[in-house]
Amino acid sequence: QVQLVESGGGLVQAGGSLRLSCVASGSIFSINVMGWYRQAPGKQRELVAVITSGGSTNYADSVKGRFTISRDNAKNTVYLQMNSLKPEDTAVYYCNADLVTYGSSGEVYWGQGTQVTVSS
Repeated sequence: QVQLVESGGGLVQAGGSLRLSCVASGSIFSINVMGWYRQAPGKQRELVAVITSGGSTNYADSVKGRFTISRDNAKNTVYLQMNSLKPEDTAVYYCNADLVTYGSSGEVYWGQGTQVTVSS
């Protein structure tokens, strides 16, 4: 069984910073892409940033230049450094991993989500 556990969310003032972490655990053979998505109240879940095992990244236009995604392959961990936060960044942030477990083909797993609230 695979688990993704996020941490690091919270309440911050506009202009502040937060760092999210997500650890994948279980019978993991390899992880291809890891990423962060978010969902604000009344809105659809949207991509924030993704990173491949080789370190290639992709960001939503709304966060480019403010957020940085990184990963530690040895620890099966992905991070999201969020700077210059804005009230519109308020959402539940979800970790996502496209991975292969021992004895099965690739699947996508999701974490339970962590709340980020940015006050104006």
